[in-house]
Amino acid sequence: MTHLPDVSRRTAIVASGVGTALLLAACAPTPTAPSDGSPVNPTPSGSAPDAGGATSGPTGGNQVEVALLSDIPVGGSISATLDGDPILLAQPVAGTVVAFSAICTHQGCVVLPAKTEFDCPCHGSRYDAATGAVLDGPAPSPLPEIAVTLDGDSVRAG
Repeated sequence: MTHLPDVSRRTAIVASGVGTALLLAACAPTPTAPSDGSPVNPTPSGSAPDAGGATSGPTGGNQVEVALLSDIPVGGSISATLDGDPILLAQPVAGTVVAFSAICTHQGCVVLPAKTEFDCPCHGSRYDAATGAVLDGPAPSPLPEIAVTLDGDSVRAG
């Protein structure tokens, strides 16, 4: 008879949590390039951004380019990355860009752009592309906003 070591309840819970996190990470879809064929831009990030939409003018600090304004259709949205994390960019009206985390607030799946909304392929949550607000659950809260600025045609974050 094989003797198994005693495992505390806490150890078993922690071990199962790690396995669950790995399983969820493996099941999450990867961000896709915009439909116009432009690349998804992996870029390093600096400090955490302030809340708010895109502003015009020169950028400073550690901001990095995450997309080109010309790649984001007016009234539409695209996927990109910031510091290796998936983000979503939308241009609700010409010259105004908003950005949000692409991580669903329900169970952490990667949310995808779909014209005027963002859709979670895992459980059907839908978000407004202009505001990040939940349009249809089960997501419990809006997508976190990421501050972006415009520098000519460059959309910068960080």
